[in-house]
Amino acid sequence: MYTIGQVSKMFGLPVSTLRYYDREGLFPDMERSSGIRKFSEKELEALRVIECMKKSGTEIKDIKKFMEWCSQGSSTYPLRYEFFLQQKKLMEAEIEQMQKTLDMIRFKCWYYEQAIADGNEDRLNQMLPDKLPPKIQVLYNHAHQD
Repeated sequence: MYTIGQVSKMFGLPVSTLRYYDREGLFPDMERSSGIRKFSEKELEALRVIECMKKSGTEIKDIKKFMEWCSQGSSTYPLRYEFFLQQKKLMEAEIEQMQKTLDMIRFKCWYYEQAIADGNEDRLNQMLPDKLPPKIQVLYNHAHQD
């Protein structure tokens, strides 16, 4: 069992956040001793899932709904599965968008490295949009996809 202070340090979360999660019912089976919260491995695992869901953009109300499903047992497995399938799709789309952004940044780093070496952009402008070196062309094409 862990105290709220220990859990705060373990997860790098303010104690106030842990108290908020508890007030929202995200730790429904948490033990208390003389009013003091005692976090078990079950609450730590719930907290890992909560933090994962938060990082994926899930709102507290939806996290709360998920935790309620968990409390309801195996009959909610399909709901929980569909929930995470949807989260997976959202994260994959976000990762793809970030990859396009990174490819644009990589292209621009190469572009300005060349412009600095040349002292101008003339040669580079003649290469755009489809006469770039192969590896750079891949970055450029991906960054410019709709």
